[in-house]
Amino acid sequence: MQRYLLFIDDLSTWVGKTFAWCIIALTLATSYDVVMRYAFSAPTGWAFDTEYILYGTLFMMAGAYTLSQDGHVRGDFISRMLSLKVRAGIELACLLLFFFPAMLALLYSGYEFFSLSWQMNEHSSSSPTGPPIYPFKAVIPLAAIFMLLQGSVETIRCVIALKTGKAPQRRRDVEGLEKLILDQAQAGKTAEQILHDVERQGDTQ
Repeated sequence: MQRYLLFIDDLSTWVGKTFAWCIIALTLATSYDVVMRYAFSAPTGWAFDTEYILYGTLFMMAGAYTLSQDGHVRGDFISRMLSLKVRAGIELACLLLFFFPAMLALLYSGYEFFSLSWQMNEHSSSSPTGPPIYPFKAVIPLAAIFMLLQGSVETIRCVIALKTGKAPQRRRDVEGLEKLILDQAQAGKTAEQILHDVERQGDTQ
């Protein structure tokens, strides 16, 4: 079971980091359009479509990675006061009541959007170049699939935490130094022990 959980974590991380390259393409496209528009009075005909397609793709495909890192927004100041089992119970309820219905609806509707766009050979009407839209709409159901996979992993982790009272292992990516220090301090470690753990964390990343 643990191998499955970590495999999905690794998959979500790989997908998120792969699509993170959209940031570079988005930055270059935006910078080029700004320079051409304001320095040469020659705005591009493709930048607008390119920018929202790249941004939307990045936003959707990074969702599973963020979920795998437990990085979505929550009331941390409240959750820190709750026990592990209580937090796991609340998260499990939210997953079952809100997350899975929303992701299944996104998968269903997203596929319908993509299918119709494909059949119509839909192109953008927002710019003169009019690039095809159906590849972008295909990202919607694809993102939903990865979110459902990672959501299943988070559900299993909640069940394990409720049964054992211990948090299952999670494949952590690079974490903020502040969070690491706070976690170590809450665990009752001394300043020297925290420094040692921070240095070891830096060596392994």
